[in-house]
Amino acid sequence: MPNLAPDPVLTAADAAAYRDRVLDAVPADLRDGFVPLMTLYLKETTTAETITEAAKSGIVKACKLYPAGATTNSAHGVSNLSALHPALAAMEHHGLILCVHAEDPDPSVDFFDRERVFLRDKLPALLRPFPRL
Repeated sequence: MPNLAPDPVLTAADAAAYRDRVLDAVPADLRDGFVPLMTLYLKETTTAETITEAAKSGIVKACKLYPAGATTNSAHGVSNLSALHPALAAMEHHGLILCVHAEDPDPSVDFFDRERVFLRDKLPALLRPFPRL
């Protein structure tokens, strides 16, 4: 997961460094064939260029959307979903996977309804312009 503290995985270089930390933690006898699939943390400031660089790196396979305040280490997350459009278009173009922490952090939404409300009210509008994500 890219929601590391204090700094999330935002770039291909961050992903490479995190991958190396993961591999260093794997016992040597278990490393053969183990390939960590790296994911970037999407922010409103994530650019299409950042996504293109990540896709070309060959190690980043996905990007994850965390609504701001929805879960652990989501303070850097997204409040304005439409700000992601350039990054999402680049992800779709390069075939990267969109992972979503699908919770609506609005305090007026009952805690037990957060996923349902996000899936019903936010996800369709987010994905409509990007049907291949």
